[in-house]
Amino acid sequence: MRDTAMFSIIDKEAKRQKQNVELIASENFVSKEVREAQGSVLTNKYAEGYPGKRYYGGCVYVDQAEDLTRQRAKELFKAEHANVQPHSGSQANMAVYNTLLQPGDVVLGMDLAAGGHLTHGHPLNFSGTLYKFVAYNVDPETELIDYDALEELAIKTQPKLIVAGASAYPRIIDFKRFSEIAKKVNAYLMVDMAHIAGLVATGLHPSPIPYSDFVTTTTHKTLRGPRGGMVFCKEEFAKKLDSKVFPGMQGGPLEHVIAAKGVCLYEASQPEFKSYMEQTLKNVQVMCKGFKEAGFRLVSGGSDNHLLLVDVLGSIGMTGKEAERLLDLAGITCNKNTIPYDTQKPFVTSGIRLGAAAMTTRGFKEKEFEKVTDLMIQVLKSKDEEFAKKIREEVLKLTQDHPAEATF
Repeated sequence: MRDTAMFSIIDKEAKRQKQNVELIASENFVSKEVREAQGSVLTNKYAEGYPGKRYYGGCVYVDQAEDLTRQRAKELFKAEHANVQPHSGSQANMAVYNTLLQPGDVVLGMDLAAGGHLTHGHPLNFSGTLYKFVAYNVDPETELIDYDALEELAIKTQPKLIVAGASAYPRIIDFKRFSEIAKKVNAYLMVDMAHIAGLVATGLHPSPIPYSDFVTTTTHKTLRGPRGGMVFCKEEFAKKLDSKVFPGMQGGPLEHVIAAKGVCLYEASQPEFKSYMEQTLKNVQVMCKGFKEAGFRLVSGGSDNHLLLVDVLGSIGMTGKEAERLLDLAGITCNKNTIPYDTQKPFVTSGIRLGAAAMTTRGFKEKEFEKVTDLMIQVLKSKDEEFAKKIREEVLKLTQDHPAEATF
């Protein structure tokens, strides 16, 4: 008996994904093979523990799948150890904190408005309630990480851990400098590379692996895999980290998701994936150029990676919340986002965040992104709902010939 109610909702979401231009920087379209692995019979198997050391029988093939995924992760990112069991990026971060910290320990993390993540010390998140996070920020003028100020803050606060990485920072991060600062104050360094993992895997962003004690990531976003997390570390921390994932934090791993992670890591190791990432960077520059020429202010003046932040409040007097709503009426999906030193509430914001990874997967190149950027500018400057709805027809013309999945 088919659940028509649920599958009708799924069908509507599939239609929305195909018809809309997807510019949320943390989203992507996975391949049919990734979805096939995630929807496979591996979802039936319970497998508490690790390959070769399970608490259940019948794990011979899920052991092989998890081992293959771990090996691919280590090879792709040139890491000594990988744990592929975390259910999400947040749980990957939690696993590292549980490995290194005690409640009340001092940690430096990037301020959320400056581009940091909830798990980098937000007071409403477990990280901000369990540990004493001290926020570092960006320079008010350049909107870039001020490494000298960060070093001064580290010397003053003497943290046990420094967290680098961001969810909304459009520039290259200097992991070597982070490492130098951490060593100077005898702190551990953890890098959350969730957003830039695909760029790191292809050599288009410096890797944090050589400079960090721990590196966490998601497997979706630019890595273009299933929703999940991974942790990399030096071999000396491997045993303790693994024990903090299981049994310390999770029960049975999601072996169907781990298999899908393995497939995405295989795809990311192919030459075509680097070409895809290179095109993503080109497409971001098209958006940057268009918005700047139209008089919009970009946070930090531009981008070095897969995303950009537009200060819509400072540019046209519109909040991020309203900009997101108007663009959605036009069939263009993005998210409102805080910008450095934002004066608006987090659910309102002064900015929007735009990413190119998802639509590049669908085959959009410079020509299509020029058109999308022009349509966004028209909608935002019009500040008119009816005009936005009319633009939707233009958007449909762009998306109708591009499949909503990775095709290689």
